[in-house]
Amino acid sequence: MIFITGPLYSGKRTFAKTLPGRCICDVQELAAGAENLEKLADELSAYDIVLATEVGGGVVPMDPAERAGREAAGRLACLLAARADCVVQMFCGIPTVLKGELPTC
Repeated sequence: MIFITGPLYSGKRTFAKTLPGRCICDVQELAAGAENLEKLADELSAYDIVLATEVGGGVVPMDPAERAGREAAGRLACLLAARADCVVQMFCGIPTVLKGELPTC
């Protein structure tokens, strides 16, 4: 599985379209409602490409539920990165491989 993360509108989807396989996007939104993040990470690992928007780099929300959702999203990202064969961080449309290697076509 290839895990792609980065800020909003950083080119994650465009980059993912260049890779073969089934893709799921915006998985950070699934984290807030998940009862078991480990189980969710296992289910998401069945996809070839998993995209998550980095949500922890801004102002910390005042609302406790929003803070908990961001915390869950960050923990899910860590679990996915641990399971991934390749982890890519996108920034300004530039992919940086943090773990493993991208498949060659």
